[in-house]
Amino acid sequence: MHKAGNFEEIKQVLKFILSDDNLRYPVEEILSLFDFEFDNSYFLNKLSDLLFRVCVDNKRFEEANLVFDYMKKMGFNIDERSCILYLVALKKSDKGDSFFVFFRRMVKSGVEIGAYSMTVVIDGLCRRGEVEKGRELMNEMASKGVKANVVTYNTILNAYVKRKDFGVVSEVLMLMEREEVEYNAATYTVLIEHFGNIGKYDEVEKLFDEMRERKVEMDVHLYTSMIHWHCRRGSIKKAVSLFDELTEKGLVPNARVYGALIDGLCKTGQMEAAQLLLKDMQSQKIVVNQVIINTLLHGYCRKGMMDDALRLVAVMEKKGFKPDVFTYNIMASGMSRLKRYEEAKRWLFMMVENQLTPNAINFTTLIDIHCKEGNIVEAKRLFRQLQGKGESPNTVTYNALIDGYSKKGEMKDAYKLRDEMEAKGRIPDVYTYTSLVHGECSFGNIDEAMKLFNEMRQKGLVPNVVTYTAIISGLSKKGRSDEAFRLYNEMISLGHVPDQRVYSSLVGFIEMFVYCINLRLVLHLGRLKLTKSICILKEVSSVDVEDPRETGTTNFIMDLSRVEDPAIFLKNCSGGLVYDMFVLPPVMMAKLC
Repeated sequence: MHKAGNFEEIKQVLKFILSDDNLRYPVEEILSLFDFEFDNSYFLNKLSDLLFRVCVDNKRFEEANLVFDYMKKMGFNIDERSCILYLVALKKSDKGDSFFVFFRRMVKSGVEIGAYSMTVVIDGLCRRGEVEKGRELMNEMASKGVKANVVTYNTILNAYVKRKDFGVVSEVLMLMEREEVEYNAATYTVLIEHFGNIGKYDEVEKLFDEMRERKVEMDVHLYTSMIHWHCRRGSIKKAVSLFDELTEKGLVPNARVYGALIDGLCKTGQMEAAQLLLKDMQSQKIVVNQVIINTLLHGYCRKGMMDDALRLVAVMEKKGFKPDVFTYNIMASGMSRLKRYEEAKRWLFMMVENQLTPNAINFTTLIDIHCKEGNIVEAKRLFRQLQGKGESPNTVTYNALIDGYSKKGEMKDAYKLRDEMEAKGRIPDVYTYTSLVHGECSFGNIDEAMKLFNEMRQKGLVPNVVTYTAIISGLSKKGRSDEAFRLYNEMISLGHVPDQRVYSSLVGFIEMFVYCINLRLVLHLGRLKLTKSICILKEVSSVDVEDPRETGTTNFIMDLSRVEDPAIFLKNCSGGLVYDMFVLPPVMMAKLC
């Protein structure tokens, strides 16, 4: 068999000898037998190598070590490729210490070490979180003449990116530049993930353009990353364009590519397009996984399309799909958004009935439902039950209960809970502060609300629409219109879109104003002196303006001067009624001019 080059058949015979109880002999005896019978060192070297591989393939690691020792004793050439197979097998079997020890034996035994075997070990160390140890090994082997290649650097980079150790990422990149190691598609993919994670989307685009210029071969993984980041930014058109480009190049989209695009479409509410992609996946015989189903369900639930969500669950269950804890939680949250609290609780109870153990997310959803129902006692009981299970409530859990306390006006308990979360290392976020601000405003404590509002900004938290709505409403109720309008301008400058509650709180008398004056006149009045404005107002208005500084209309004009864009403000206030209510006579238009 050896002379005929039938090495696979030799391996099968050796495997049979090792596995059969009647034929099994210690490997050193098997090798000694051949050593005695044959005086052909090349044959013995090849046979030893084949036996070593058979031991590795069958995870007979102790026997593999004995064969390695025999080869070393006999002075045989030990093939690095066989050693790499052993390193990979040890890594896959989670024998972390063993594969590092074996690599040391390889170096000590004079095995010719290349960048690939070194990278296998470094990858194993990085997967165990021992990135520094991996980097030290890279430097050590460099001193022995084994230079790291792009795959080695990618392994180190990926580990630091996952650890979010961004300072060291820059060091590794500078080292690659110094060693003149060119980036490949995998390097760009890692860097795109890195810059995307820290919000530097311009750098992501720059890297992608650089790849095109350098004509680096793009793979599915890179396209997946780019599609993911475009979807995350809401650039769905670009994401779809990249998907088309990927298929035009002959690359086959995998579940991750479809999943990234479906996720983006769902987040922008394009459920029909997401459903079409799902059908395309199925037509391509790509397995639809649990994550994609949950993504679609979440999209339907966010849009309040519960019938579609229920239909999807029913269809997938017929195909063997089994809902997991996240599926049940998504459905419960969707029902809760529509204030269908009983159905929401039923989904979570159904999960327990199906032998699934509730996690912290499920508890949080149930706590939130009870808070929305006003049942703080039950919410608090569940919160303590979660802690009793040894689970640590996360920030979202704390926020749900803080919001419940705030809406009930139980501010002392709300603050106590905030202090508890901080003591346990949970950092209050914008939602925490928004709940507290809303609670203080609802019960007329506007000064306390303003303290919280300023405190959150000092901590670098950006108030959201709900925060601004609560504080503007609170200020308006107290007659503090200057501060309310200032915060209105501020929220507009931040790109927030106010809802009708903001406008209603700022302009309680908008209906009277709509019937008094046309928008175009108001915009001119804002530019004239108050006395002249009132004169013109009296001529065109049916409202008796005896004391101009006390009438709602005049006050509204004065307030309007504080708004940076009066036209948009008025349109949003009145739902567009102001534009068409009156047509100014030519005489009045002449006066305004």
